[in-house]
Formats: sequence, structure tokens, C-alpha cells
Amino acid sequence: MATQKQSTNRFTLKGGAYVDIRELIDLRYAARDFRTPEANKTRNPLSGLLSSNYKGRGIDFAEVRVYQPGDDVRTIDWRVTARTQTPHTKMFQEEKERPVLILVDQSSSMFFGSRHSFKSVLAAQAAALIAWTALERGDRIGGIVFAEKGHRQVRPRRSKSSVLRLLHEIHDYNRALSRQATDAGASYLTEALQNVRRVAKHGSTIFLISDFQSFDYAACQIHLRQLGRHNDVVGVHVSDPMEAALPSPDLYTITNGTTRVRINTSIQRHRRAYENEFETNLSRVRDEFARIRSPLVTISTSQSGVSALAGRFGEASI
Repeated sequence: MATQKQSTNRFTLKGGAYVDIRELIDLRYAARDFRTPEANKTRNPLSGLLSSNYKGRGIDFAEVRVYQPGDDVRTIDWRVTARTQTPHTKMFQEEKERPVLILVDQSSSMFFGSRHSFKSVLAAQAAALIAWTALERGDRIGGIVFAEKGHRQVRPRRSKSSVLRLLHEIHDYNRALSRQATDAGASYLTEALQNVRRVAKHGSTIFLISDFQSFDYAACQIHLRQLGRHNDVVGVHVSDPMEAALPSPDLYTITNGTTRVRINTSIQRHRRAYENEFETNLSRVRDEFARIRSPLVTISTSQSGVSALAGRFGEASI
């Protein structure tokens, strides 16, 4: 079990088929480690994703731009002004409390994993790390946990109890997962996006954590584009190595929980078709996020440490 003295480098996530609520709670110590005074964007890759796009006065310098009528004369950068002979003013990252909404997929397609953990567990761990880090920054935390059976909503509040409620909702949905086959064609991801549009206020940061196997391009893109107009949206794609490539050539028996079939993974054209389908689906999701100028972070069930997991968030910024 992790303790407050542990660093993120030594915090090993348990993994497995089901999430441990104590581990989700203990991830707050990892978030505190990210907030140490010496931490920078290299040590704290989540800082880029949790920074507001809105520029104003604050303690964090953002940029220098040409002076515009109405700008505060106290922020004029006299060195740049003297060098360019054109008035320039300093801009700072605006410090303000803002909502962070975390959408977490706990559907049946997430109940799979071949390495360290199931996708559903990894999604829960990523959500907990984001939630605790955002709370340490002083943001209001809320979210939606969704699956085939419906969804649970936690309204954003700047309190530990709000994070704990979200984590318990994730835990309850996770523990309800089983090998029993469900309707893969359900529109639960579309409904989750539709619901977050109702509750998200302008200027929110929205994390969508899913394997996107239920991504209805016609319906979901409408909601994503509407959300992207006034909010920062971050996609977190959860996958397993076995989804990207078939196992080594051999005969395997697989099941969906109700029926069993045998597959031969030694046929090259089948291997290529399998890999191409995964890449095609991922590219389509990535393109949708690119259209709204939002990052899509990819995380894999092969990751086992907090630093390895959080490091993936350093590849994208808002």
C-alpha cells in the first residue's frame, strides 16, 4: 500500500481485473508529489493539460503581444517595446477556479486486458490521478461515469468529498462489470457526451477516458464539436496491446462470455487486417479530436507505474 512519503516513481499500481478503491484514494499522494515547488512540466506532465487557455493577470507568465487599447499599462514590456519600437504588453496565465469534468467509460468493452491491468482499471486510475491533481490546483472536480446500464453524474465542487464521490461511483461501476456479454451497439458514449453538454459551463476542462469502441461518429462528433467551441476537451484513449496486434502465431480458444471459438493467428493476411482495423479506428477518433484542436492521449494496459501513466499526458497540451 502506498504512503504519503512515496514518490511517484515508487508508486506501483496494482492492476488486475477490478479496481481497488483504496488505491484510487491513495493516488492523492502522487498528485501532491506533482505539486512540489521544484516540479516543472517535465516532472508534472499533467500541468499542461490542466492549464487554462484564458489569458489574464496572474503569477505565471504566458506571452508577450502587441499592446492593444484597454490593456493595463502596468504590464507593458519596456524592453521589447524599446527593441521593436512598438508597444508590447506581458500576458499572464489567468488564475481562476474552473470546473474539471472527467468522463469515465466503464462499459463491457473496457473489461479486458492482457498485461498489467484491464482497460476499465486503467481508466479508473487515470481518472483518479487527474481528479486529485486538479483538486491540488484548486479546481472544481466533477464527472460522469457511464456504461451500458446508464450513467452517474457528480457535479463539480472544489472539495475532497466531491473527488471521493466520483471515485466511489467509478468503483461501483467497475465492480459491476462481468464476463456476461452485453449489447455492444449501445449509444452510451453518445448519451454521456450529451449529458456533459448540459452541465458543462463555458471554460471547463473535459477529460473523456474511453476505448472509444462505442464511438458513433455521426452523433459523437456533433457533441464533441459543440463542447470544443467553449471548453478544453482532452481525449484519453485506453487500449491493450492485444487489441493492436494478435498474439504470436498459434491456435487459440477465445470467448465472449457465452460462446467459445478457436482462431488461428498464423495467417498473415488476418494479422494485417486485424492491425489495420485497430489503426483505422484509432485514426478516426484522433481525426475527430484534431478537428476541434484537442489532444488525444493514448494509454496502454502495459503501464504499471504512476510516472509511466502520467508521462503519457506529457505528450499533449492544451
